[in-house]
Formats: sequence, C-alpha cells, structure tokens
Amino acid sequence: MVEGSDRGFVARLTDVAAADRAIRRPSGLWPGRNLRKLHLTTFQSDGFRGHPGYSPDRIRISRERTNNDVTVETNVITIIVLVPFAYLLGTFPSAVLIARSRGIDITTCGSGNPGASNVGRLLGRKLGVLVFVLDGLKGAVAVAVGYTMSGHAGALALACAAVVGHVFPVTRGFKGGKGVATAGGSVIALYPVIGAAMTALWLITAKLTKKASLGSLAIAIGFPIAQAVSGRPWGEIVTGAALCAFVIWRHLPNLKRLVQGDELSLKKNP
Repeated sequence: MVEGSDRGFVARLTDVAAADRAIRRPSGLWPGRNLRKLHLTTFQSDGFRGHPGYSPDRIRISRERTNNDVTVETNVITIIVLVPFAYLLGTFPSAVLIARSRGIDITTCGSGNPGASNVGRLLGRKLGVLVFVLDGLKGAVAVAVGYTMSGHAGALALACAAVVGHVFPVTRGFKGGKGVATAGGSVIALYPVIGAAMTALWLITAKLTKKASLGSLAIAIGFPIAQAVSGRPWGEIVTGAALCAFVIWRHLPNLKRLVQGDELSLKKNP
C-alpha cells in the first residue's frame, strides 16, 4: 500500500511516463534525452525534495548529460556544414597563380608539382616562400574557424578537409600538390610549439640533404610522435597520424626517385 509522499512520488512517475509517450509520438527523436529532461523537472519539484530519490547531485548530473548531448549534436552538425567550405578553401591555387604571373605553367615544369618547393626551384626562394605562406594560411584559417566553432575536433576536421582540397582540387581535375604546406599551417595554428619544432626539423633536414621531400617525410613521421610525447588525446594522435600517412602516400613518387637517385634538389634551376 502506498502512503504519504510515496503516493505523490508514484503519481509523478506516472505523469513522467505519460509525458514521455506524448513527446515520442510527435517527434520520434531523442526520447532518452526528453526523458532525462522530464526526470530533471520532476525531481526539482517541491513534492520530491523530501523524498529519498531527490538529490541535488542527481539533478546536476542529469543537466550535464543533457547539455553534453546537445553540445555534441551541435558540434557534429557544425563540422558537417563547414567541411565543404574548408575543402574549397584548400583548392585555392597559390602556386599555379604565382607561376602563371611569371609566364610559367607550374604543372608542366620542374617536378610538375604545384607547390612551394617547385616554385622556389623554378622562380627563386622568395616566391617559393610566398607560396608556402599562402598554402599554409589555407590550413591555418581552416583551423581557426574550426576551433572557434567546435574546438579541437572542428579544427582537425577542417584542417583535413583543407589538405584534401589542396591535394585533390575539384577545380583542377583533382590534380593538386602534396599537402605539406597546408598541413604545416594547420599544425602551426593548432599546436604552436609542435609546429615550431616541425618547422625546425624540416629546415634542418632539407638543408642537410638538399631535398625538400626528405624534410617533408621527416615531419610527417615526427608530428604524431610529437603529439604523443606532448600528451595529446588519442583521438588527436590518430587523426594526426592519418593526415601524415596521407602526406607520405602523396610522396611515394618522391621516394621512388630518391631510391633511383633522380630526386630534384632545392637548388634553383639555372
């Protein structure tokens, strides 16, 4: 037999179940979250404050779970909406435009790669650096927007989209660069200390070997290791490793030329 405050408790639980069924019928979405909200409202009512089931901590946990659900859902939608824009940003043809302004088709000269190293080799160091900065900005802007809207997850997702856009631009028949500068700009923007270390590693490796590709491969290997050493979450490490594997895959022709001794150096062509 139910007496006293217990009768009110059971009555309110019945109301919760009925309300939950009513909520499920019109929307059919997220019934679990709706039920949590109803429990939150029920346990905050005056009739429950004296009941053993009432707990301020329980209310706080319920509110946090509901807020977390909403935040995750919003972040996912935001990332999905922004990824195509980050991809299109990555397709901006910095090397092609700068080389064309000097009367050169960068895709048919030198290594044929529309990137900073090939521009520097053909047109000089200053223009090569300019292309590197412009390509790097594509990654940095993508990271800044992604981080502002959805934190590290958004920054990494948009960085990857920008790199893919640089490597496979729809505007040029999906024939783009290697993705090193765009990925490098993303890393510098999101992890300044690691980015500075990777920049130093590239410069040292390229200077000692005179091969830009070896510098790129060095940082592709070093970046996920640096993430792990600095204690970044495993999700970021896996994403970083996947991005670096993508860059290494793009350098397979360079590796073949390195083995054969035919890889071009950083020195400007006469």
